[in-house]
Amino acid sequence: MTATTLFGIDRLIADPALRQPLRGKRLALLAHPASVTADLTHSLDALAALPDLKFTAAFGPQHGLKGDKQDNMVESGDFLDPLHGIPVFSLYGEVRRPTAAMMDSFDVLLVDLQDLGCRIYTFITTLRYVLEAAAAHGKSVWVLDRPNPAGRPVEGFTLRAGWESFVGAGPLPMRHGLTLGELGHWFIHHLQLNVDYTVIEMQSWQPDAAPGYGWPLGERSWINPSPNAPNLWMARAYAGTVMLEGTTLSEGRGTTRPLEFLFGAPDLDARAVLREMRAFAPAWLAGCALRECWFEPTFHKFQGQLCHAVQIHTEGPAYDHAAFRPWRLQALAFKAIRRLYPDYPLWRDFGYEYEFDRLAIDLINGSPLLREWVDDPDSTAAGLEQAVAADEAAWLAQRAPFLIY
Repeated sequence: MTATTLFGIDRLIADPALRQPLRGKRLALLAHPASVTADLTHSLDALAALPDLKFTAAFGPQHGLKGDKQDNMVESGDFLDPLHGIPVFSLYGEVRRPTAAMMDSFDVLLVDLQDLGCRIYTFITTLRYVLEAAAAHGKSVWVLDRPNPAGRPVEGFTLRAGWESFVGAGPLPMRHGLTLGELGHWFIHHLQLNVDYTVIEMQSWQPDAAPGYGWPLGERSWINPSPNAPNLWMARAYAGTVMLEGTTLSEGRGTTRPLEFLFGAPDLDARAVLREMRAFAPAWLAGCALRECWFEPTFHKFQGQLCHAVQIHTEGPAYDHAAFRPWRLQALAFKAIRRLYPDYPLWRDFGYEYEFDRLAIDLINGSPLLREWVDDPDSTAAGLEQAVAADEAAWLAQRAPFLIY
């Protein structure tokens, strides 16, 4: 990138004029472990050190404000911050939406969350919930914007009406291509909220620039926004590999490269699956390198068992940002497995993000459309391509007014 990228948090700290409207207000911060400044100071510590700002509360989303809860559906409790002496409220504990008492603790909520650009990532649902609460309680929300590390590409079915959940904040495609600040504008428009909303924009963010294509690679350190988001390569693959959470296949949790695998299982022939993928829809393998490999998870699915797997590589010369389509790639892996192993128990039937009456794979995709395509022996790649491309084109048109950068 030609100019140094400044995130919203860094601009707010550097420019007292930006902070002027916050003076005299009771402030709260919604943040997580990746909420850090350019010099890697946690945002709460950096902001609270400013003499013109007064913090009276903080909030933590899924996985916590500063500590990491390793898996999904592992809740965090409220606590008193020992350094700043303010209450820290969990929005992934007793409640998902802030209570009236929590909302009474501040005037302006600053939101500084690193997102991954995927609808299922629960931080965007938390943003929706706090915007709705702010509208109901007459509070202000400021988003300190950060990059979408997956960049601008759009992919996947749009969530269908009635399929909203904590992993489905609204009628977005799986890969939405917006920053958190832009998403806030879209939520306000979509939900017709009357809320005082401000975005502290980034400076010099270039989402189409190599080599990061969304992430300022070489400029900023990567901090895991959640425990199993260890690097940029995971963020690129996540809009596809997250679907593995709704299957019996391993997504690589319990390894050092979680969510960079198309699948892993002790009872599948990964080489045969790859051959079938190339035969069924070769165009969907573009933009990355795929490698047959083996791993043994130390926890989670297939703990202690040797799994045959395929890893997605987006960190080398094979990566083509425009050509790489992780959602289609993952759909293709499911289809190949179904064709080779017609009776394989692919879909995991368990409570997922506190939903027990619908299959996790359908919650993740925002409808049964993907699962039905995989399970239909007569479905074709062209059929899925036509259906999903219509959703993607519609979203590209819908999101255009909300692009800031």
